Amino acid sequence: MELLVQNLLNGLTIGAFYALVALGYTMVYGVLKLINFAHGDIFMWGAYLGWTAVTFFAFLGLRLSPWAMVPTIILVMVTAALLGVLIERIAYRPLRGTGRLPPIISALGIAFILESGARNLYGASYQIFPKAVAIAGRFNLTGSVTVSVTQIVALVAALILMAALYLFVNYTRVGTAMRAVSLDHDTSRLMGIDVNRIIAIVFLIGPALGGAAGSLVALHYGSFDFTLGWTFGLKAFIAAILGGIGNLPGAMLGGIILGIVESLSAVYLGSQWKDVVAYMLLALILIVRPTGLLGERVAEKL
Repeated sequence: MELLVQNLLNGLTIGAFYALVALGYTMVYGVLKLINFAHGDIFMWGAYLGWTAVTFFAFLGLRLSPWAMVPTIILVMVTAALLGVLIERIAYRPLRGTGRLPPIISALGIAFILESGARNLYGASYQIFPKAVAIAGRFNLTGSVTVSVTQIVALVAALILMAALYLFVNYTRVGTAMRAVSLDHDTSRLMGIDVNRIIAIVFLIGPALGGAAGSLVALHYGSFDFTLGWTFGLKAFIAAILGGIGNLPGAMLGGIILGIVESLSAVYLGSQWKDVVAYMLLALILIVRPTGLLGERVAEKL
């Protein structure tokens, strides 16, 4: 029983990360019906930018502490947001109205550019976060069930960001405009909504969340390389489909479920079966319920 509880906690943490990245996929799909394959690599750049920031702080002789991650994550979110807007303006906006295939090909091209750029700039070896930034300590919940301080901080930060996005989309004027654009671009324009501005805001928010997730994941694991965006981003995409692509609560739910399923399968079936179970879950949900778990329950999708 204690082993089950321990792995549920571990799965919840990883699932929160999946959900945070999945929100970027689902937001873009909601307003453009586009799968932004470059989103996973923006997430990967978030990890590199976070590592670069704390390494630069150390180079300047600043005293590093776990609190150094607060300005680091803010800086990463701003940089990733600007990168997302730039990608939308250069790679996606000129291709609107050309059909579904050209934007997807463009997204794949941007993904390869971002991945290759990271490999060329930072090298193919793993980067390790400075130990001074790691948050030491573990809490013993019951028996052998423990949770690390780093795990708590990362989980709480991810949940706060997801809650903030949900409130923003559902209870602000801009959020209302996003939901309107996700339903119909032309009608939204007739209602006085600047569709290009709303899409730019979506590409501002999604990559910002992805960048924050990248820094949190790098902090949680302690090391990473340039393939992080492909491996983790693909799992987040599965989470978005599982919950219902284009649906914010669905992305959150899908991420949590996928994280828990992976954690349990790694323990009871073996770590080599973890990815197999994830892809089998994707195939199963596409066969049984193609719209996802919450795809039909929410009328207004974003």
